[in-house]
Formats: sequence, C-alpha cells, structure tokens
Amino acid sequence: MNETNTTDAETEIAGTGTLGKAMAVLEAVVTAGSRQRFTDIVQSVGQPRGTVHRLLSHLVEEGLLVQGRDLAYEPGLRLLKLAYRSWSGNRFRDIAEPHLLRLHELTGETVHLGVLQETEIIYVDKVESRQTVRMSSQIGKASPAYCTGIGKAALSSLSQPELMRIAAKTKFHPFTAHTHRSAAGLLAEIDEIRRDGHAFDREEHEAEICCVAAPIFVPEHDLVAGVSVTGPAYRVNMVQLAVWAEVVRGTAGKIEEEVRMRLGPGRNGR
Repeated sequence: MNETNTTDAETEIAGTGTLGKAMAVLEAVVTAGSRQRFTDIVQSVGQPRGTVHRLLSHLVEEGLLVQGRDLAYEPGLRLLKLAYRSWSGNRFRDIAEPHLLRLHELTGETVHLGVLQETEIIYVDKVESRQTVRMSSQIGKASPAYCTGIGKAALSSLSQPELMRIAAKTKFHPFTAHTHRSAAGLLAEIDEIRRDGHAFDREEHEAEICCVAAPIFVPEHDLVAGVSVTGPAYRVNMVQLAVWAEVVRGTAGKIEEEVRMRLGPGRNGR
C-alpha cells in the first residue's frame, strides 16, 4: 500500500497526475494573453471536459483564477501575491541589478536578465531602453531558449549530455526566416558560443530584433542564466552588437563572481 501511495504522489509531481493537470489548466489561462472560455481551455490542455471543469472550480476557489460574468476565466489576484513573494525574495535579481544598470548606461539599449528553465528562458529583470522604440518583453515572460540570444547563451553553459537532452525535447517552431529548424543547427551554434563566450540573436525570435548575450553559470547554486543587450535591427546592427560583446561578457562574469561571494557555498559545500 505504501509503495502504491508513493508512486501516485511521484506521478502527480511529475506532472501526469492531478497536480500536473491543474498546473496545465492554470498555465493555459495565464499564458493565453486573453480571457479564456471553457471550450478554449479544453482544447488547449487536451483533458476530458469533466476533469477540466473540476480543476477550474478548484482553481477559482483557491483564488488562482477568476471567472467573470461572461463565464470566461482570467488570472486571480492570489497569483499576484505569490509572484510578489517570489519576486521580493529573488536574491539573484538583487545581486545582478547594479550590473544591469551599468550595462544599460554603457549601451543605452534594453538589458535583460534571464534564467533557464528546461527549454525556456524566463526573464527575471529588465532595464528598458532610453530610446522611443522599445522591446515588448516583460518580466516573468518565458521565451524559447533555442531562438533567443540569452537562451542560447544559457544553454551553452550546460554539459553536453544535458544540452542534448534539452535539444531533443525542444519543438523547433519557425518564428522567422532565421530561426533554427533542427537540433543539429542549434548544437552547431552552441559550439560556436562556447568558443566565443557570447551568443547573438539574429532576428530569430522576432523580426527586426537583435541581441548579444553572455552566459551566467554558478553550478554550486544550480544557476544557469544569461544577460543580454537587445535592440531593433535598424538601430543596432551586428557590427555594434559585436563591439558590445566584450562588455556583456564582462557583466556576466561580474554577476557570477558576486553571486558566489554573496550567496556563499552551495551544494556539497562548493
């Protein structure tokens, strides 16, 4: 009996049980970009209608979702509370902030700080450009790692077996004419990034948007991240990004050093 209970719990944590199904429903609403009706959610998550209805009821009861008078669902205020707690306790972001501001002063363009989570890069901080045309990126937003400069930079820090695992589960969607179409193309570029110490986004995720990025890797604290400078292609060409590559690498190195100094030993006393 105990073995069965343990297996069930492990299954839910792995994302195939009730917890995983509830998270899928919650994520479908939160990441949709617009209020979602019941039929939209069922189609998005691919779960039985009865299961989705039950999970939605639980999520509404817990304040994680809100159902309007038109019966459509949207994120609830409790999510903001949880996000604020996570945000206010994010020591990595606090450590990196002064370095991001200095990088912004040097370049005048948008600076991003992102953390790798499997196949995605999660933006945890952003310093907006001083220019009138700005980036649409948002703190907390996830973007594919394989077609963003900051994501590819972070991927370059992984061991080869881990990189191969991530590449194998990546779905290569052609966002632009410059987006990688296969794992082979991504892996070949990662080799170049490891050699050079920085990565570029050559209009791979969004048309007319380019960036240069460098990895931040602190394995003793399980931190795989990156920092980037991003701008519109008409204002920031590849020549300019190549000039900024050195200062971006330097910023990443300073953040790594301060993380180790301020957070102290991590796993196994490392």
